[in-house]
Amino acid sequence: MITVRFEPGGRTTEVPRGTTILAAARQAGLEIVATCGARGRCRSCRVQVVAGAVPPATLADRVQLGDDEVRERFRLACQAEIGEPLTVLVAPILEEVAFQILSDTRATLSAAGFLLDSGVEESPAYGLAFDIGTTTVVGYLVDLPGGTVVATASGLNPQAAFGGDLISRIAFAQENPSNVRTLQTRIVRLLNGQIEELCSEAGINRDAIYKTVIVGNTVMHHLFLGIDSAPLGQAPYTPVVRSSMRLRAHEAGLRLDPQVPVFLLPLVAGFVGADAVGMVLSTRLYTSIEPRIAADIGTNGEVVLGSPDGLIACSAPAGPALEGGQIHCGMRGARGAIDQVQIGRDVAYHAIGGGSPLGVCGSGILDAVAGMLDAGILDASGRLHPDPPVSVPDVLRRRVVSSAGGVPAFALARGDETASGEDIVLTQADVRQVQLAKGAIRSAITMLERISGTPEGRIAELMLAGGFGNYLNVRSAIRIGLIPALPLDRISYVGNAAGLGAQMALVSETERRRADELAERIRHVSLATHPEYQQVFLEAVTFPPPDGMEKGMGE
Repeated sequence: MITVRFEPGGRTTEVPRGTTILAAARQAGLEIVATCGARGRCRSCRVQVVAGAVPPATLADRVQLGDDEVRERFRLACQAEIGEPLTVLVAPILEEVAFQILSDTRATLSAAGFLLDSGVEESPAYGLAFDIGTTTVVGYLVDLPGGTVVATASGLNPQAAFGGDLISRIAFAQENPSNVRTLQTRIVRLLNGQIEELCSEAGINRDAIYKTVIVGNTVMHHLFLGIDSAPLGQAPYTPVVRSSMRLRAHEAGLRLDPQVPVFLLPLVAGFVGADAVGMVLSTRLYTSIEPRIAADIGTNGEVVLGSPDGLIACSAPAGPALEGGQIHCGMRGARGAIDQVQIGRDVAYHAIGGGSPLGVCGSGILDAVAGMLDAGILDASGRLHPDPPVSVPDVLRRRVVSSAGGVPAFALARGDETASGEDIVLTQADVRQVQLAKGAIRSAITMLERISGTPEGRIAELMLAGGFGNYLNVRSAIRIGLIPALPLDRISYVGNAAGLGAQMALVSETERRRADELAERIRHVSLATHPEYQQVFLEAVTFPPPDGMEKGMGE
C-alpha cells in the first residue's frame, strides 16, 4: 500500500500500487472533476505532483497539458498511476459563477390555454416541478390554483464530477454498486437544497407543498430513483421501467411532508426520456398539421418530429462540447465566458459579465467556428490550417498558434486580455469535438425527416429548446450545419420546454394523463441500427460550403 497526501488540506489515504490519482482522491473523500469520465480527453482533472516521484507522462498528458505543464509536474489525475508515495496539489477548479441556466419556460401556465385541474382544492397550495438535466437542474415552485410560477431555482447537476455525459455516468455507476447510491445521493441533495431555496424565496413553509412532478432523461430518471442504469449502457438500451410513477416524498428522499405525492412522467426509450415527453406536451407537437420539429439541444439531445402521421423521436448524443465540456479552454455559460464572437478583419468578442475572459462557452464556440469558416481559417473538412491561405488577413493569420502537444489552434483572446494571462484558444481537437456534436444533432434531424417522408426544407417549424438551444446564434448554427438552413421565420426558441411540460402536468391532471398517452404514441427510432444513419452522420460532420447557408436561409 502506498500513501498519497493531498494538498491543500493534508488529507492522506493508502492505495495499492497502480491506482490512479483520481481513484485515490475519491477514496480520500476529495472531489476531482473528471468531465470526460476519466478517459483522458479533457483537462478538468489536472493535478500537480509537488513531492515524490512524478508518474511518467502519458500520451493523454502531453496532448491535453502540453510539454511545459508536463515538465512542471502536472498530470491528468485520471491517467497518472501511483508507483511511490506522493504529495499531490489539487489544482483549483475554474471558478464558474453567475451561470446562465435557462429557467424561462416562455409561457405562463394560467395563459397556456388548458384546464387547470390540479386535484388540489386547498388554498394556499403549491406544487414543485423539476427538470433534471445531464448538466443543469431547474426547479419551479407553482401556485396550483392559479397556475403561476412564483419562484425558480437552478444549479449544476453535481453528478457531472463523475462524467459530463450519460455514458460516462453509466460507466461510473458500473464500477462499483455503491456508485449508484453516490449518484442518487448527489441529485437528491441538490433537489432538497432547491426546495429550501424555493420556499425561502416565496416565503412559504414546506407543508404548503402538495405535489411534485419530475422530468428528466432516462439515465437521470433511473439515477434519481437509485435504479442500476447498466442496461442503458448496452444494446438494446432498454429502461428498467418506462411507465409513469407515483412515489411518496419520503420514498424519494425529498424533505417534504412524507405523504406528498411525487410523480415522474413516463419514458419513451433508453435515451428519450420524460423530458422529451414534457417537450412534446408543452409545444403541442402532437397537434401538428404540418411537419414540425422540436430539438432539445444539449449534452443528451433529443429530437421529436410531429406531423399528421404521428410522432417520431430519437436521441442525439451530442456530448458536452456544445456546453464547453472537453474543450481546451471551454467552460460553461458563466461569468467570464466568451459567449459571442465576431471574426472580420480581426476578432471581437463579448464575455458574460464583462471584464477579462476566463474561457469560452458553447455559444461563443459556435460563433468562433462559423467565423473561422467564413475567414478561410477552417475548411469544409474541419481542418485548421497551420499556415492559413494568403487570402486570410495577416492579423488573423497571426492568431493561428501551436497549442499543447503541437496541435494547431486559433487564439480568440490574447494572454494580455485574459484573466489567466494565457491565450484563450480553439484547437484543432476542439473543432473535431464540435463536428461530432453538431453531426449528432443534424443527422438526427435529417433522419427523422427521411423516415417521416418529409422533403428537405419542408419543415414548417423548427423549435429550439433547452439551455444551449436558447443561447445560440441561429445564423452561426446554420453556418456550421448544426441545424438546417431554413428561413429564419421558421426557427423559434421555445425556452425550457421540458420544464414547462412538467409544470403543465403539475397543475393539470388532464395534462398528466395526456403525458402517459403521448409516451405510448411516440415512435422511437434507434438511429444506430438504421442502415442509412452512418452515411448521414458522416455527411453531417462536415461543414457546409459558404453558399450552402445563403441558399436555404431567407429573412
